[in-house]
Amino acid sequence: MGFTEKVVKSSRMDKTNRQGPDRTLTVAPMMDWTDRHCRYFHRLLAPSALLYTEMVTTGAIIHGDTDRYLAYNREEHPLALQLGGSDPGDLASCARLAEQRGFDEINLNVGCPSDRVQKGRFGACLMLEPGLVKDCMSAMLDAVDIPVTIKTRLGVDDHYSYEFVRDFVEEVSRSGCDVFIMHARKAVLAGLSPKQNRDVPPLHHDWVYRLKQEIPGLEIVINGGIDSLETAQSHLEYVDGVMLGRAAYHNPWVLAECQRALFNQLPDTDRNGIIEQMTAYIEKQAGVGVAVKHISRHLLGLFQGIPGARVWRRYISETAWRDDKNTQLLKQALEAMK
Repeated sequence: MGFTEKVVKSSRMDKTNRQGPDRTLTVAPMMDWTDRHCRYFHRLLAPSALLYTEMVTTGAIIHGDTDRYLAYNREEHPLALQLGGSDPGDLASCARLAEQRGFDEINLNVGCPSDRVQKGRFGACLMLEPGLVKDCMSAMLDAVDIPVTIKTRLGVDDHYSYEFVRDFVEEVSRSGCDVFIMHARKAVLAGLSPKQNRDVPPLHHDWVYRLKQEIPGLEIVINGGIDSLETAQSHLEYVDGVMLGRAAYHNPWVLAECQRALFNQLPDTDRNGIIEQMTAYIEKQAGVGVAVKHISRHLLGLFQGIPGARVWRRYISETAWRDDKNTQLLKQALEAMK
């Protein structure tokens, strides 16, 4: 029996038969960006997208303010929690907590290249320990009934070839994990910053396509360099889903375009309507002490590529920091564009 046959067979077993949310369109976990306010905004633009939290470490959940780290708005569903860690027991405990709090999926970060995650022994450096990653995934899958997925890269430093990433995926999939989100670059752990790691290593989308072709029993979601609806549609000819990262943040209306084209469904409203809904959200959040600037910053790109976009960005940036209780900020910025 070949490996592909094994994967198809195992997907019918209880441990892996957890389809969970639709992953055709997903928004990447992005540190300092995809907080609950950003996700509320993205949900208005793309009702069908699967959203991901920022990465949260197991240590923060177990030893820190659990309620704060696992807080979200009910409107964000479907929502996945991304965990950072490498201790199977700790990951299982956090997965159970997340399931109890109502998350729709647990995702393990095996892609982040920053110094902080390397010192904590999680993120991209775990690609060098596929056996440990398999144990981590098994522990979480045994602990919860919701899907447990992984986000990873194509390699680490000199450990970088199609054969390397295929072997890694094969080993980890033996845990029962059958959903892999593949950032189509390698991670450079020495010599490049996290920001440079998002641009400098070359993209190999073809490697991700080949994974899907050779191991069709796995659900493969592709990430990296997807900046338009057209790019997303081209990838979906070869893989199961697309994950948008920086493009969704800097030009968020692309999510509305993807929603319309991929699901044949428009968002409930246009940009002006989004501003009305986000103003209502800001008013509600301000009532519990949230500064307006913590929400408005996520909307700077709403008019990207449209005349007046610079005025919109400047008005929000300058005004929010002068008056962080101005709940009508977005409407005022819209008026300033006229």
